[in-house]
Amino acid sequence: MSASHSVPSGFSQLRQVLPRDLLASVVVFLVALPLCMGIAIASGMPPAKGLVTGIIGGLVVGFLAGSPLQVSGPAAGLAVLVFELVRTHGMAMLGPILLLAGALQLLAGRLRLGCWFRVTSPAVVYGMLAGIGILIVLSQVHVMLDLKPQASGLDNLLAFPAALLSGTSGFDAALLGLGTMACMALWDRFKPGRLRMLPGALIGVSLATLVSIALPLDVLRVSVPENLGDAIDWVRPSDLAALLDPTLLLAAVVVAFIASAETLLSAAAVDRMHSGPRSDMDRELSAQGVGNMLCGLVGALPMTGVIVRSSANVQAGARSRASAIFHGLWLLGFVVLLGGLLRQIPIASLAGVLVYTGIKLVDLKALRSLGRYGRMPVLVHAATALAIVATDLLTGVLLGFALTVLKLVFKAARLKINLRYDDEGSGAELRLVGAATFLKVPALSQALQSVKPGTHLRVPLQHLSYIDHACMELLEDWGRSAAASGCRLSIEGNGLRRRVEGRVRALQSAG
Repeated sequence: MSASHSVPSGFSQLRQVLPRDLLASVVVFLVALPLCMGIAIASGMPPAKGLVTGIIGGLVVGFLAGSPLQVSGPAAGLAVLVFELVRTHGMAMLGPILLLAGALQLLAGRLRLGCWFRVTSPAVVYGMLAGIGILIVLSQVHVMLDLKPQASGLDNLLAFPAALLSGTSGFDAALLGLGTMACMALWDRFKPGRLRMLPGALIGVSLATLVSIALPLDVLRVSVPENLGDAIDWVRPSDLAALLDPTLLLAAVVVAFIASAETLLSAAAVDRMHSGPRSDMDRELSAQGVGNMLCGLVGALPMTGVIVRSSANVQAGARSRASAIFHGLWLLGFVVLLGGLLRQIPIASLAGVLVYTGIKLVDLKALRSLGRYGRMPVLVHAATALAIVATDLLTGVLLGFALTVLKLVFKAARLKINLRYDDEGSGAELRLVGAATFLKVPALSQALQSVKPGTHLRVPLQHLSYIDHACMELLEDWGRSAAASGCRLSIEGNGLRRRVEGRVRALQSAG
């Protein structure tokens, strides 16, 4: 009897969930469509490459994902890195780099290393996103003028005055881009309740496209091939041999790390938005690896889990992974059946979407939040962002990590040492406050050498956040050697006290 009811029950559950997922998938598709093309342009790649990545992110990664409500596709966070890779090594080398990066992600997921990618300091992550946001703005303002961006953020900044004098076509394109941004800002603030699921990017791009056709304006428009298969560039065996180049190996590791960190941070944020099943980080990492390997095979853009599309998915009422899968299906159908419509979209309008997105990445709220934990996180954030703008993404991230490690070393080296004698002069307390590590062995040794003969020295440990082996051995050695001059050592601090005192007694009796 129970078996006969299992199918109707499952069908009933599917019937309840599917309408919500279908609606949510349409919303996510509308959000993803302009972003996929805009991020591709910002990456120095044809718009169709971003659409291919979005399709793979929906149909393949959506099915395999460990975070059911997360949506994957091309991400603004990787646009700057991809632009640099394409400029330096050529578009053909992106495929092999992605193949290796995806393989590293898949291996990391199988080894259950997903949780370790979330150890990254928030100051470094937010600083990285802020730096990427600034670079996107600096490059896409040139695209909004129908010009090509320069190689670096500083070059884009220096070239901006000349770009403003580029001519009438650039002025018309800029108005379309600014109009798109204005539509997005106004929609975010004043959107009606009934239409709140419609994305501002779609409305801005649609209006800009209609205006450019109606006037008509002589501006650059999106180039999408008649056949989607023409956008696929299969990786060649000869290109794989180039991965022996250390610079390409390093590039693959950087892509894998940044894509994984962004994906898992996004998955953690999505988990906080709903009360459904939690994300399996290792499965999500493996799914991203498979997706990026496929993107590498067909010469598309890299993908990550993307918070903008994922939050739209949750807010639209998605209940399962079906929403992400269907969004990929809608992307595929739109490109195949309505590609001509895409070719009417002004590139400047998509650049406006990216400029707006880049401004959002410079999250001042995150900076204020970091300020609650002191000046150092704010310094790490600012240094990471500025280094990314002034140099490149890898240098900025490495600088952020280096400053984080220096902060830890500084905190580990902070130890207040205070030797105070009691009124009788026969006893003393060596108060240690902070972290007693090997870095403070010289200062601790100097304090112990100043203890008068015949003193009963008490060392309370409850004020210490940490004491390492080097400092404990120093106390033990002093207790053994100072016994000859009538000194006695007492360690005060629960189990650690008993263990150290036991070793001190053993050493003193042995002496």
